[in-house]
Amino acid sequence: MAVDFGRERAQMVAEQLAARGIADEAVLDAIRRVPRHLFVADPWRGRAYDDTPLPIGAEQTISQPYIVGLMSEALELRGGARVLEVGTGSGYQAAVLAELGAEVVSLERLPELAARAESVLRDLGYGDRVTVHVTDGTRGWAAAAPYDAIVVTAAGPQIPRPLVEQLRPGGVLVLPIGDADEQLLVRLRRGAGGLVEEYLGGCRFVKLVGSWGWEES
Repeated sequence: MAVDFGRERAQMVAEQLAARGIADEAVLDAIRRVPRHLFVADPWRGRAYDDTPLPIGAEQTISQPYIVGLMSEALELRGGARVLEVGTGSGYQAAVLAELGAEVVSLERLPELAARAESVLRDLGYGDRVTVHVTDGTRGWAAAAPYDAIVVTAAGPQIPRPLVEQLRPGGVLVLPIGDADEQLLVRLRRGAGGLVEEYLGGCRFVKLVGSWGWEES
């Protein structure tokens, strides 16, 4: 029997996001529209809407749906925002941001993941709203700065300074900070007096590798 992915996606939004406090209707609608299963490798496609991260190869994962919703909501996006994403991964988070009306610059250090994500995003019609670059994401992408919002989808031991410098005044940076075992999801707002921090709870991400993250093992 064929899987009804549309039904599973609607159930995921209702039970894993809305029921846990994700209240921004624009975010919920965006996630309802993005076919998450197409960003998941074939062996895992049947579990695409499960309440869990899933492997995408190269020891990386597609984030748990709730975390994607939480981070998307925390960015407080308005239509036409320019967003920097550090860690393209599967491309799913970028697709959700594009559905929210953002212009997305997405950075990925692993060429094979970048190529796969770019292909899926293009096939789904997001190619004009998402640009993928292969680079050290912890350095950001100064050519398109400043950004209204920045989201980092891997955990580092510190806040990468280049990302703060590329964030416009009043802009929001959402990222996990911590070690391999214990991390906090943090929202930083760039104000006139510096960064204002807000903690959004515990989380678990793969390591952020790069000049302002962890060294490659």
